[in-house]
Amino acid sequence: MSAETVEKAIEKKPAEELLSKRRKKLVTDPLVDDNPITIQVLGICSALAVTTQMKPTLVMAISVIFVVVMSNLVISLMRNTIPSRVRIIVQLAVVATLVTLVSEVLRAFAYDMYKELSVFIGLIITNCIVMGRLEAFALGNKPYDSVLDGFGSALGYSWIILTVAFFRELLGSGSVFGLPIYDTISGLFGPDFKLATNGLMVSPVGAFVILGLIIWVQRTKTGYVEH
Repeated sequence: MSAETVEKAIEKKPAEELLSKRRKKLVTDPLVDDNPITIQVLGICSALAVTTQMKPTLVMAISVIFVVVMSNLVISLMRNTIPSRVRIIVQLAVVATLVTLVSEVLRAFAYDMYKELSVFIGLIITNCIVMGRLEAFALGNKPYDSVLDGFGSALGYSWIILTVAFFRELLGSGSVFGLPIYDTISGLFGPDFKLATNGLMVSPVGAFVILGLIIWVQRTKTGYVEH
């Protein structure tokens, strides 16, 4: 075999682009086509519990994005050294450490939000989205791909809970991020005009209704049918 043939045989394939088509799908698929809440039906508890107001929902979304991305990165870096029989314990330890970090940061810099969300921040440890991405993706893929996958899944979760929170706060409290939208609109039409809020929206039933409408609209557009 000539030296030229050997050279060609050992020639490496060109490196994949940082945002190749495959990698873009890791981020974009969970937004609609494979959304963790509306398609996989994961993380429903927090979608119902924390979405009465936009502020705590935004904090929850940022916290989940941080935990999912960082846990995917850590587990992917350790994937070749984790014994299969203890992988769940290792995953839980990593997630619990990151959740504790988030909780302590909130306690130090946003105490009111910490008091409001402390229970639900702690429940991120058992969030099916976090553990699902670690088990299904991070354990078998490289760190960069795992970060993209985690970011996409967390972003898909976040936009759903923020949408639910927007409508619940607007219709239930007449405000958005604490700004009195209903009062402002009523003021434009004089003292006799008043927009009424809907008390149903501040209860878990309101979250179910809005989440159901989002799922209906999304599945109507995508044509997804559950088998």
